[in-house]
Amino acid sequence: MVPRNALIAIVSFIALGFGMQMLRADDAPATEKKPASCTPAIKDRNRHEQFLKDKEELLKKGPIQVIFVGDSITDGWRGGGHATWEKSYGKYNALNLGIGGDRTEHVLWRMQNGELDGTDPKAVVMMIGTNNMGSSAEDIIAGVTCDVNVIHAKLPSAKILLLGIFPRGQSANDGARAKIKTINESLAKLDGKDNVKYLDIGAKFLEADGTLPKSIMPDALHPNEKGYEIWAEATQPTLDELVK
Repeated sequence: MVPRNALIAIVSFIALGFGMQMLRADDAPATEKKPASCTPAIKDRNRHEQFLKDKEELLKKGPIQVIFVGDSITDGWRGGGHATWEKSYGKYNALNLGIGGDRTEHVLWRMQNGELDGTDPKAVVMMIGTNNMGSSAEDIIAGVTCDVNVIHAKLPSAKILLLGIFPRGQSANDGARAKIKTINESLAKLDGKDNVKYLDIGAKFLEADGTLPKSIMPDALHPNEKGYEIWAEATQPTLDELVK
């Protein structure tokens, strides 16, 4: 027979070992932490609030058939692209939800907080990610994918026209070009999933040698009036098909 004191020691040892195993299990993270690019973040509440008002004003005119989502490049339809916007998208009663400086996480927050609510568009056009270029390609891909997912969740019947990130940097050898190529190649794999149509029109802005001309993007990032005309012309057939 095992002495009483020895039995107590054995039971205590087993219990301690089991407790340590439980502690290690409890200490382990339940899920892997999301990258910042896929974590909702608020940046410009005033613009967000104005968009909610803009949306209601447009709805008074009729159904919003197309919504544009993005950063300063989309925001620029209000500036250099204004005339082309009216000519190409006025017939859609289109809503522009572009904010300068926005990253994928800012779009994610805005879409989760009312900017899409109450609408039933036939198509959503999104181009986002260039302001996340300080992050890894994998994080940017994750962020854009999260944005696509929230749009699809909010507007399950809408087609999503996902544009590849536009080229930036004047030279074809600019450091951002290879990274953008990697990102866009991954984003292209979303084509056909959850109502997504992927389209990369970046080459339309470039010279034959890959140079990004100042006559189209003076700062090698933002389109001017001619650049917006190229954008509209390159996407119009696809968008018209999606809106049918």
